[in-house]
Amino acid sequence: MLARITPTPLAGSVPAIASKSMAHRLIIAAALSSGTTHVVCNTTCADIDATVRCLTSLGARINVVDDGYEVHPVPKSIELGILKAFQGAKLDCGESGSTLRFMLPVACALGAQATFVGAQRLGERPLTPLTDELMAAGCTLSADGGFPLVTSGRLRPGRFVLPGTVSSQFISGLLLSFPLLPGDSEIEVHGRIESRPYINLTLQALKLFGVDIAIERMTAPNGIDDITRFRSSGNVYRTPGEVKVEGDWSNAAFWLCAGALGNEPVEVRGISLTSAQGDRNVLAALSRFGARTKRASEAAIVQPDNLHAFSMSAQDIPDLVPVISAVAACADGTTIIRDCARLRIKESDRLATTASELAALGAHVTIDHDSLVIYGQERLSGGEVDSHNDHRIAMMAAIAAIRCDGEVLIHGAEAVRKSYPAFFDHYRMLGGRVELTEE
Repeated sequence: MLARITPTPLAGSVPAIASKSMAHRLIIAAALSSGTTHVVCNTTCADIDATVRCLTSLGARINVVDDGYEVHPVPKSIELGILKAFQGAKLDCGESGSTLRFMLPVACALGAQATFVGAQRLGERPLTPLTDELMAAGCTLSADGGFPLVTSGRLRPGRFVLPGTVSSQFISGLLLSFPLLPGDSEIEVHGRIESRPYINLTLQALKLFGVDIAIERMTAPNGIDDITRFRSSGNVYRTPGEVKVEGDWSNAAFWLCAGALGNEPVEVRGISLTSAQGDRNVLAALSRFGARTKRASEAAIVQPDNLHAFSMSAQDIPDLVPVISAVAACADGTTIIRDCARLRIKESDRLATTASELAALGAHVTIDHDSLVIYGQERLSGGEVDSHNDHRIAMMAAIAAIRCDGEVLIHGAEAVRKSYPAFFDHYRMLGGRVELTEE
């Protein structure tokens, strides 16, 4: 799909969509719990659909209702006291890294003989050392780093060790599997944990379903490195009856950044200002750029002002990098975004594609090892960009178009369906001028 955008500032108010990150976690917990759960979720997307599809393959019954999902859990065997997953299940993860990394430990904990498949770059995205830990704990995996990936054997409870530099989704996946194991388990994480707010989301979801995880922090024997232990004491999933997926800060960030780049305020409604989502920090970043931010009850508003550069780390907020880079491209001075290594293993090499596609619009961006260096200017020229099948690159280009002198053409604009199918509808709601055609 080709998106042809005639540049114009965005302004007004738009509703937040459901948090994709939290929806994954709550739907998985509901499908593994003690009874039926009503999951209130005001939107869906390709990634959430992938998680629902995988859980259905494992025996859960998930019905779409007016305001979300009615989740009937994977059947239990009262005699054995364990969950019995369908054997020979095919789990199609689509392009969703979260689905694969969460469902792999869950399938292993269920003792499922399951075949995982996926699309696009998903098979290239790393799974070690998660797979090493799964195999050490009793599971057999047919392959590593590619599809099809077949699992067999049942995960044993115990101690799992991971470095803090791995994807936080590995840690979350193991935590989601622990209530299925017949005994106590723990994860020992060595070093500073990257993307820690996403683990906090997992802990929050588990707590809603009656699972408490004890956290212990200590210093390694070398006296330098940190160690964090996450310990589960045999809790099982218990349904609360109903849970609600909160608004998504990762996608709200695009509209809030549009407010910083435009002429009038932009408001996003339905987001929690006390959320555990790390991307809530978009407001702090925009404040440092010089934009005016305002917080209201379950809403955030950003007004434009003179933008100036600053330096920041992306260690805990990697998903914000593309749209923050679009703001930096129009801020006075040189912005440096450090700690971007993780972006290389997203839907695209997001470090490279952020730089190349902003440059295609006339921005001055360079890559320095694992950092983006962005030399700001008042206006961009416009031009043609390629989404590289990456939803955040497509949306970044649409927001950058606000400051372009010429029209912006986004090839592969259908990539937004991965996380935000209504993105261009909401773009128009805020006054954006976009024409969508088949390529």
